[in-house]
Amino acid sequence: MTPKIISAAKASVMLRYLPDAVLERLLEGATPRQFDAGETIFLQGEPANSVYLIVDGWVKLYRISRSGAEAVVSILKSGQSFAEAVALRDEHYPVSSEAITGSTLVQIDGNRIRRQIAEDPQLALSLLAASYVHLHGLVEQVEQLKARSGVQRLAEFLVDLAGGHDNGARVALPYNKTLIAGHLGIQPESLSRAFARLRDHGVRIDGNHAIIEDLDKLRELSSQDKGQPWTR
Repeated sequence: MTPKIISAAKASVMLRYLPDAVLERLLEGATPRQFDAGETIFLQGEPANSVYLIVDGWVKLYRISRSGAEAVVSILKSGQSFAEAVALRDEHYPVSSEAITGSTLVQIDGNRIRRQIAEDPQLALSLLAASYVHLHGLVEQVEQLKARSGVQRLAEFLVDLAGGHDNGARVALPYNKTLIAGHLGIQPESLSRAFARLRDHGVRIDGNHAIIEDLDKLRELSSQDKGQPWTR
């Protein structure tokens, strides 16, 4: 495995706490894979025979309803993993996954993981930790949908993208606005209105970048009570 893959593995919740020897044995049987933007990784209902670690790029997890509508479940980035729980139980994938951008993933065979757990119980604890992180993320999504307006959700999304910036920031939007809207649980037209409202809070859009004048002001907006004038 390349140093970049090792680095991504050690950055992931799923693998970061494994001893080096355990990690090395696990990755020996893994397969690096390249996906183009828009390429399917797996489909909802297929046998869940692998766990995936993202080395580079962005990945979308989504479900298709009976009416054919797409519901974005999660957007994942480098250093994150997915499909741990279902692969361990040899079930079917409950979601589909697609590369949003050109992406490098590491595919780890579920059978190999199950065999290695018998030898290295620490691996089981690491997989449980990764599953917990996914569950916590879904709980946060529900909380956002129930307790925060579309403007507040967008504000928090931009704050997260800005990362460790202390004040003003210029951040690249990692994917298109239609997908951002799906990720935030709002309609594309509502996203446009949300961006317009954020102008009053020091945010403007320049192509595929957001220029944020005051991150603290944006953080305050994202945490305020939903019953404020900027709600939907």
